[in-house]
Amino acid sequence: MKNKSIKKLFAVIILFAAGGFCFAADPAEGFWISVDEKTGKDTAGWEIYIRDGKLYGKILSVADAAQTIKADKCKDSYKGFPTPGKVSEMPVVGTIWIFGLVPDRQPGQWKDGNIIDPDNGSMYGCKIIFHPADNKKYKVDTLEMRGTIGPLGRSQFWRKATRAQAAGLR
Repeated sequence: MKNKSIKKLFAVIILFAAGGFCFAADPAEGFWISVDEKTGKDTAGWEIYIRDGKLYGKILSVADAAQTIKADKCKDSYKGFPTPGKVSEMPVVGTIWIFGLVPDRQPGQWKDGNIIDPDNGSMYGCKIIFHPADNKKYKVDTLEMRGTIGPLGRSQFWRKATRAQAAGLR
């Protein structure tokens, strides 16, 4: 009888452990600071999250600008934009600018989405790849955000942050 109880307990532990792995957060999720690839300066604090199986990114703060600025250089609408209303009247902070990415080959890799640059209103294809800190090429956890137009593109490398850091740029 005791042997049966141990087997049941072991089975329950395995079930919970497996369930925990199934619901583990994707490494791309969380808070990030975007960094301009030309100047090396922080540009914005972001929250990256998954909703309904797709990846989204919302700006929490911007560097060197008023936190109340509007996205007035944007068009009124964009195909697939996830927030109703005129995009050109939305605030930069608090709006979702990365949207519709779907999982790629492994956790931390996302593809086939879009990003809008609220500074100029341009929309680009978007791919995101998480790179864990390895004390070689990546000193800290890094998110590679690649914007594309057709086959051409460029990458920015964002660094992991806390909620307070991502929301605290000024």
